[in-house]
Amino acid sequence: MAVTTPGLEAAPAATLPALPEGIDHAALEEDGPRAFGDRMGTPAADEKVLWKGRPDLRLLARSAFHTRALGLYMAALVVIALATGRSDAAIVAGVLGAALLALLYLIAWHSTRTTLYILTDSRLILRIGMAIETRINIPLKQIRAAHLRLRGQGHGDIAFELAGERILGTLLLWPHVRPWHYAMPQPMLRAVPDAAALAHLIAAARARHGAITQNLIGIKESAAPAGEAGSMAGALPAQGGAKGRLGEAGLAAGLEGATA
Repeated sequence: MAVTTPGLEAAPAATLPALPEGIDHAALEEDGPRAFGDRMGTPAADEKVLWKGRPDLRLLARSAFHTRALGLYMAALVVIALATGRSDAAIVAGVLGAALLALLYLIAWHSTRTTLYILTDSRLILRIGMAIETRINIPLKQIRAAHLRLRGQGHGDIAFELAGERILGTLLLWPHVRPWHYAMPQPMLRAVPDAAALAHLIAAARARHGAITQNLIGIKESAAPAGEAGSMAGALPAQGGAKGRLGEAGLAAGLEGATA
């Protein structure tokens, strides 16, 4: 399945968006979970590493583990207990609430510590796994569409629709997955800094690839048939509306229906 933008199919390589200088491969093994030479999680020597990052702890705790909502709920229970003269119940609710938030923050911290997102000029690599380390390898050709949700202070989430049949599972990806999309799970970069700039970078890298081939195991790319090469939009629309979508041709602002 090809992802094309009308009028850009025959664009010469010189018109493609410029990509930044690559990151030293050795730096990837000094930041976050290591791949220990696993080809699923280690960029090849001829791959250009464009970006690496991990979730922001506070935003991940709030968006994926709902610490703010649960904290407000427990605080409301304390207020109700005090208003009805049940100080013992207020103490119990306060202690349980504090313990629950501490546990959720601990899990969020561990999730952040065991996560490293890597973008190369060929693929997106997710080194994830709080209990069992997992390497998710997504060739850029496999990305059919992407969705950006900004969450303040430049941070945000970027979810990806993948071409082909379902291969990845929600439990395998969680919490790095778009909520409420169980039939076709969408891998998601959670709570990343400079999310809009990263979305532009992903669009620029994706624009250099033509037809999508079903491949989440390796980077064995086949040549695109003549006339089938295309590109995703190289830039996002101006940040005006809170939501929007460019369908299969580019990146979109807004995760419609996502409650995280």
